[in-house]
Amino acid sequence: MSNTLTRGVRVQVQPRYVAEQSEPTRSHFLFAYQVTIRNEGDETVQLLSRHWIITDGEGKAEEVRGPGVIGQQPTLAPGESFQYTSGCPLPTPVGTMHGSYQMVTADGENFDAVIEPFRLAVPRVLN
Repeated sequence: MSNTLTRGVRVQVQPRYVAEQSEPTRSHFLFAYQVTIRNEGDETVQLLSRHWIITDGEGKAEEVRGPGVIGQQPTLAPGESFQYTSGCPLPTPVGTMHGSYQMVTADGENFDAVIEPFRLAVPRVLN
C-alpha cells in the first residue's frame, strides 16, 4: 500500500493481484489498484493529469502519462475524496508503480501530488 500527503492532498493506493485474468504460463500477470484521493487541505483542487512509472521484476520501466484518471478530472473541495480502480499488466510476477498527479488549485497554482512506490506481487511469490 502507498499513502502520501502532498500539500493537503492524500493519495492512498491499495494494489491486488487479479488471478482470474492472469496467465502465468504466458508471462501475463494482471494487477488492479484502488486509488483514494482525499483533499485534507483548505483549498479546492482539481486533478489535471497523471504520470505513472511502472517497473517490472526485471527492472524494465515504462512511463504512462495522460489527462485525468479513468476519463475524469475530478475537483475536490476541502474534505472531499475521489476513488477509482484501474489495472496494470506485467510480464513478471512482481513489480512496482509510483508517480504523481498534476493538480491545480482554484487560484491557478499547479503542483504535483506524489504517489509513493507500491509493490505489485503475486501472493506467496515473495517471502
